Amino acid sequence: MAGHQELGNASGFSKPEYDLATNVPALFRVLTATMRPFLLALLAGLALPAAAAAYVVDPSHTYATFEIDHMGFSTQRGQFERTSGQIRYDQEARTGQIEIRIDAASLDTGFKLRDDVLRGSEWFNVESFPDIIFRSQRLVFNEERPIAVEGVLVMLGETRPMRLDIARFKCGLNLAVRKRGCGADAQGMLRRSEFGMQTGLPFIGDEVRLRIQVEAYLP
Repeated sequence: MAGHQELGNASGFSKPEYDLATNVPALFRVLTATMRPFLLALLAGLALPAAAAAYVVDPSHTYATFEIDHMGFSTQRGQFERTSGQIRYDQEARTGQIEIRIDAASLDTGFKLRDDVLRGSEWFNVESFPDIIFRSQRLVFNEERPIAVEGVLVMLGETRPMRLDIARFKCGLNLAVRKRGCGADAQGMLRRSEFGMQTGLPFIGDEVRLRIQVEAYLP
């Protein structure tokens, strides 16, 4: 008993702490109790079925970017900083619904003067048409994995068909936020002239590549 007390003091632990540290079953129980909430959240997330679920778009991880030819000299890029939307996804039924709403006024190309012009009536006309919206109509699957989403893009009051090809897709438990979610990288091509955006043609490109990176989580 005295030997244990001396060893406990030499190690810097009190006797109760030393007894716990040298008692493996007791230590395991303490660690299990400490980790229990995390483990339960993890197991609950993994145990959820792949049935239809409604996910809310995370605006801090969801952005839309665009690329356009500038007089043949370069490819100019811009990003929309604010997004919202919802995703419903049923892996078993291979169905889903997606709506991504883009705040047109949040456009940012890195040059304020150009951004102000692009927000104006000759381009995105954000005062009259504040939102750009993508709505899905059908998910395209390759076996278990969605590879594209077909739908419509609403911009400047016009609605046109659009297909987004999916380069990356994942659904699962995000350990950082302890929520189930889905994420994807998708891209497609549109002609701005089909939406009535004629300014600068043909010197500034008509074809615009739209890229959307999205993450959405259960409420």
